Amino acid sequence: MNTETRLLGALIPSRGYFPDFLTPVEGQYGWDTGLDALRGIRPERMRRELQVLGRGAPPSLRLRDFVDDTARHLPRLLDELRGYHRAAVEPYWTHIQAQIEAERAARGRALLDGGADELLASLPPMLRWRAPVLECDYPVDRDVRLRGRGLLLQPSFFCRRTAVTLHDPELPPVLVYPAAAQLTSAQTGGEAARPVEEQRQRTLGKLVGHTRSVVLRAIGDGATTSELARRAGVSLASASQHACVMREAGLVTTLRRGSAVLHTVTPLGAALLKGGAVAS
Repeated sequence: MNTETRLLGALIPSRGYFPDFLTPVEGQYGWDTGLDALRGIRPERMRRELQVLGRGAPPSLRLRDFVDDTARHLPRLLDELRGYHRAAVEPYWTHIQAQIEAERAARGRALLDGGADELLASLPPMLRWRAPVLECDYPVDRDVRLRGRGLLLQPSFFCRRTAVTLHDPELPPVLVYPAAAQLTSAQTGGEAARPVEEQRQRTLGKLVGHTRSVVLRAIGDGATTSELARRAGVSLASASQHACVMREAGLVTTLRRGSAVLHTVTPLGAALLKGGAVAS
C-alpha cells in the first residue's frame, strides 16, 4: 500500500464495517462540503465508531494511535482522503458523473410516472420493494426502521452487488446502492472493453452535421428512444443509431428501464451544447 494512504487503509478494511463518520451526509452537497463536515465531527464520536471497527480482531498500531489521539491524526486523514480522491476519482469524474446523472434521471422519471411505489420498484434487482418493506441484499441480517424520518437513496458508482447503510441507527437513514448504469456498463463486453478515450476519439469524428445536433439537443433532461425520435422528427431507427454513436463518443448515457431505454446527456455532451461545439 502506498505510504500516503496507510491510515486510510487502516480505517477502511477491504470488507465489512467501516466508520460512519467517513461518509457524512453533508457529502451529498459536494466533496469540499463533506470534508468540512468530517473536520467538524466530535472526537468522542470518532473513538466510539473506531471501537466498533476494532471488534473481533487486534487493532493495528495506526488504528490504536488514531483512537488515542483523533484530533492530532485527523489532518493527516484529510490529506490522505484528498490525495486518494485526486489520484483515484478525479481522472474518471466525468464518466462517474454521467453514470450517476443517468441513474437520477431514471429514478426521477419513475417517481413522476408512479410515485414512491414506482420509484422503489424500479431500483436495481438487489433491492426489492414489497410494501411496506424494502428488502435489500445485505452482508448481514439487519432491520433499519425509518420511524418517519424518510430515506435518502444514494446511487453509487463504486458500490458492488449489495446495498450499504450506516451502522448507527440514530443517524439519518441513507441507503447506498449500485447505480444501474454502472452495473450495465460493467456487464457489457466488446466495444465497452476498448480503451474509452481511443473509442471516443474515433467516434467523435462522426459527430458532425445538423441532425445529430438536433438529436442531442432533443434529449433534454432525458428521453426514451421513441420520445427522442418524436422530438427530433426522425425515424425510430435513426434516433437509435444517432444515440448509439453519441453514447460511444461519451456524449450520452443510456439506461434500460423495463422495455424502454432512457437516454441522458453527459457533462461532456452538455459542455458541447453549451459551447456550440456541435454543428447546428
